[in-house]
Amino acid sequence: MQTYVLFLLFCAIAVYAQVMTGFALALIFLGLIGATDIVPLPDAVNAVTVIIIINSCIFLYRRRALHLNRELWSALFTSLAGAVAGIALLTWLAGSSYQVLRIILGVSIILCALLLWRTAKPLERTSGQGAFLSAGSLAGVLGGMFAAPGPPLVYIMYRQPWPMSRIQESLIFLFGAGSVLRLAIVAFSGQFTPESMRLTLIATPVVILVTWVAAHQKLPFSAHVMKNIVSVLLIASGTIMCASAISILMH
Repeated sequence: MQTYVLFLLFCAIAVYAQVMTGFALALIFLGLIGATDIVPLPDAVNAVTVIIIINSCIFLYRRRALHLNRELWSALFTSLAGAVAGIALLTWLAGSSYQVLRIILGVSIILCALLLWRTAKPLERTSGQGAFLSAGSLAGVLGGMFAAPGPPLVYIMYRQPWPMSRIQESLIFLFGAGSVLRLAIVAFSGQFTPESMRLTLIATPVVILVTWVAAHQKLPFSAHVMKNIVSVLLIASGTIMCASAISILMH
């Protein structure tokens, strides 16, 4: 019973952070699961995929007056193509090679966060299609290989001269669409286990409730403070990834 109580608590915290920042659900949820080891991590990853889809659907329904810039479609299509490429590339990597790549990814995330943190003001104009194409492609590859598509998309979205609400909506839309593709691949390959389904069913009421309530709440912080929070979350993500990969290599 205690295991599932903790699982639901972690789920509620992660979903609320996702609604407020536009990302961080998988980062926080899987980080807490990995730190406590209360459920098998592969099953938690599969459950998170469905949780993100449910969260995205409810959030976007509650925010029916959406403002999705046309540039997002470029990022979406290239991220889907990149995810397929990332999954294919992953099949060629194993053992220490994969862990070395995780370390490189972790360092890249940290550098990206520091760059975002130092950038006090957003761009004066919305980035061109090329920037969104590049960010989407990189996010897709990272998502396919590491289940970590967030950093490139978070970086480019938080650089845009858009209101926080539009950044939230854009990120949640992109992550939801990407999770649909990942779920299809996982289900088709037979990797969605009964335990994954059990965890998903247990979490669903909490996801619905927290998302429904939080979707129309005002941001508790200013845009500047929110950018700092996002930067800290990215740094934490990169640090945890590096530490985990180094630990595996040393053993």
